[in-house]
Amino acid sequence: MKLVDPTFSDLTLNLTIDPSLAPKQQIYTVAAGDSLSKIAKQFYGNANEYMKIFEANKDRLTDPNVIKVGQQLVIPS
Repeated sequence: MKLVDPTFSDLTLNLTIDPSLAPKQQIYTVAAGDSLSKIAKQFYGNANEYMKIFEANKDRLTDPNVIKVGQQLVIPS
């Protein structure tokens, strides 16, 4: 007689994530003390990714070193 494993440790879960359902971008509101590199570090884990944010916001930014408190920025995924 085989005993049943009550922890379900023999089960395998296979998940498929549809990338089309993932958000393509987010909106971030600039706070006091922010910089594009600080925002990039927060969202991407790497401050050097700040140009991604700058490129996505060229319609509202002219210089990656100049952002304003309250400004809304697109954060691409």
